[in-house]
Amino acid sequence: MVTAAHSRPVTAVAAEPPVSPIAAARRAPSVRHLGPNWYACVMGTAVVGTAGAALPWHVPGWHTLCTAVWALSLLLLGALLVARSLHWLHHRDQARAHLLDPAAAPFYGCLSMALLAVGGGAVTLGRDWIGAAASVALCAVLFAAGTAVGLAVAVAVPYLMAVRHRIEPGQAGPVWLLPLVSPMVSAAVGPLLVPHLPPGQPRETLLLACVALFGMSLLATLVTLPLIFGRLLTGGPPPLALTPTLFLVLGPLGQSTTAVGQFAEVAPGVLRGPYATGFEVFGVLYGVPVLGFALLWLGLAAAHVVRARREGMGFSMTWWSFTFPVGTCVTGSEALARQTGLAAYDALTVVLYGVLVAAWAVAAVHTARGVVSGALLAAPRPASGAPRPGTARTT
Repeated sequence: MVTAAHSRPVTAVAAEPPVSPIAAARRAPSVRHLGPNWYACVMGTAVVGTAGAALPWHVPGWHTLCTAVWALSLLLLGALLVARSLHWLHHRDQARAHLLDPAAAPFYGCLSMALLAVGGGAVTLGRDWIGAAASVALCAVLFAAGTAVGLAVAVAVPYLMAVRHRIEPGQAGPVWLLPLVSPMVSAAVGPLLVPHLPPGQPRETLLLACVALFGMSLLATLVTLPLIFGRLLTGGPPPLALTPTLFLVLGPLGQSTTAVGQFAEVAPGVLRGPYATGFEVFGVLYGVPVLGFALLWLGLAAAHVVRARREGMGFSMTWWSFTFPVGTCVTGSEALARQTGLAAYDALTVVLYGVLVAAWAVAAVHTARGVVSGALLAAPRPASGAPRPGTARTT
């Protein structure tokens, strides 16, 4: 037997040559230029469903409609995860270019927020269709994955910006907030899972972990926002295609208001009396002024968008900036309405939700047209006076 084994002919296996970018582009060409910014479609769709479910009205069939919108976001998430996996598999040169592009790298935070946005909707909406146990399990998986990705991105992207990217002071923009706001989304979604944990330390640990995530994102936002505001005031308006990104500033403002509202609702059954009361007080004392600043920024950003539209701003994927950030202000207003009982916040919630739905409808229609025509998935075309190709496409 040994002799027979050694008598077998040995066939040499030649090493496969490296795949060139041109050859790679021929594999799954439709996803070559599919950047991480596409996860904004998932975020914006999910928040339409979750924010709508908490509106202060009871319309027959409304909850079912919101659940259907959430289910759509779940399908979009699955499709994009597959497409982005193909992107990394067949177009690693382009994927690495995104990481090394200061205009594209911050959008990796959208993956985390997409996972978390859909996960939060699983508990509030998905349980009607897939059952309580399955909805909690889905939320737990997406929360864990989204939080892990968010923490990694919150460290990796600023590190790359400092070490590998070449950034000038005048390049500060709202997209810098994307990797920093991801932990804040985790802080707002995590409390939804607290009641489903065993009483005692498991619940308290998760709640305080969410508070730590809140602080992590808040402090990072507080040191970054002055750079963005200063750049806007001293450097002039942003390029037309980037003007909608001004709405991204609303994200950490509305999401932090939502998070403290969630803390206030969950804390009484988890923490001891003084701390639970403290969270209820903090929810109002923090949420009211921060949402007030969010409304100020909303007016400022809207004025810039009107100006840019008059000067010829066309559709781009940056229009999805009108959706999720506004949605966080809707959920923040809903939280304040529950805490204060003021009808003014109920009215504000309805108005903001109307803006959200209109923005989502416009962005969704234009995106669908761009996908069908292939325009949004095509290679970026340089234009005179426009940002460089990486910036123009990935934002």
